[in-house]
Amino acid sequence: MSGKPVRVLVGKIGLDGHDRGAKVVAQALRDAGMEVIYTGLRQTPEQIVETALQEDVQVIGLSILSGAHMQLLPPVLEMLRVQESHDIIVLVGGIIPEEDRVSLKESGVSEVFSPGSSTEQIVEFIKQKIKDNK
Repeated sequence: MSGKPVRVLVGKIGLDGHDRGAKVVAQALRDAGMEVIYTGLRQTPEQIVETALQEDVQVIGLSILSGAHMQLLPPVLEMLRVQESHDIIVLVGGIIPEEDRVSLKESGVSEVFSPGSSTEQIVEFIKQKIKDNK
């Protein structure tokens, strides 16, 4: 990637305490030349959006393994719309049933990555999405 590096916020939203996957993804994004802001565990939707706006990120990547994705993600997307920051790409990783994936994508999530997704897939998706948005 040339020019300014892509800025990505990686976060764990809700009460889910399993952050190994999020840390692996964060490191892969750094290795790919992206600037990564890792929020740590147990973030609220408000904290995620506030940090994303303060850090001027282009991508928000959220890891959710708790099953609360349908309660936690819609507020993030709505707050981004209210802040007129709907151009921020929102990605989700975790155990998300197929029917919920469809609903999340209709709500504004750009992509849902399952536990079997490779870090290379995530990196390439972000690069392509940023390129498409220019």
